[in-house]
Amino acid sequence: MGFKIKTSYLNIFRAPKNYLQLLLMVLMVSGFISCQSNRNLIKGPIKDEGEGYLFGKLQENQFKFNTFSAKFNIEYLVKRKPFEFKGQVNIVKDSAIWVIFTQDLGIEMARMLITLDSVKFLDRINKKYFVGDYDFVNNFLKTNVDFGVLQSIILGNDFEYYDSAVFKASIDNKQYKLTTTGRQKLKKHVRNLSDAERVFFQSIWLDPQSFKINQIKLKELTRNSKKLTASYAEFENVEGQLFPFKIVYEVEADVPVKVKVDYSKIQLNGPVNFPFKIPEKYSPVN
Repeated sequence: MGFKIKTSYLNIFRAPKNYLQLLLMVLMVSGFISCQSNRNLIKGPIKDEGEGYLFGKLQENQFKFNTFSAKFNIEYLVKRKPFEFKGQVNIVKDSAIWVIFTQDLGIEMARMLITLDSVKFLDRINKKYFVGDYDFVNNFLKTNVDFGVLQSIILGNDFEYYDSAVFKASIDNKQYKLTTTGRQKLKKHVRNLSDAERVFFQSIWLDPQSFKINQIKLKELTRNSKKLTASYAEFENVEGQLFPFKIVYEVEADVPVKVKVDYSKIQLNGPVNFPFKIPEKYSPVN
């Protein structure tokens, strides 16, 4: 006795229009189920363990290093006018950041040395130099940062020495989001009045699988007109850790600034140096 398929079922697959409708319906249903599953999977940790779980995973996946060295290409846009540089950055954790800027032919244009207390800058083109405090960096970024904040936004890490118990967790565009409206430096790490007065409004978007930071939005509450956004992308493995090889910084201020950074040739925990000598014929920046 043969098995017969009902004619009505056969007609569905014989008619291209009907088949397309069926296929679209299956895809929509399966997609909806998948979205629901992913949404529930993402919501689970927040519902069960709260923002503490997310912040713990964020800390667990911070980019760890003793020394960091990398080549980079930078596109700096101000008033929609682009300036392109190449260069190198060397960092000793919690100690010093050294940056050199060059032209395409390898001619040095400038170099900078940033420590916990000071900023030094050499302008090779105009034969000028600057030695002073963080006002130089803050005027460039149009915001108020210290060494730890600057180190973190360069590498895509969270701020290590700031209060971590003031965050609220949510989901935004299939990413985890941590938000705080009043983040301050921990008292034991406050070094001066500027540290004590600095209060950040901060939002952090995390990848739900790697728990790496995809984006940070930062605003100092006492400087409401200025906002800094850092976006991190193209993560690659660097000695067993994920690192963003493409970073975009945007500053919303009276004169908007946008900086695009592409990293290459990253090395960790090797020897680094910070050559910085002011030539006798250089004059100070006024």
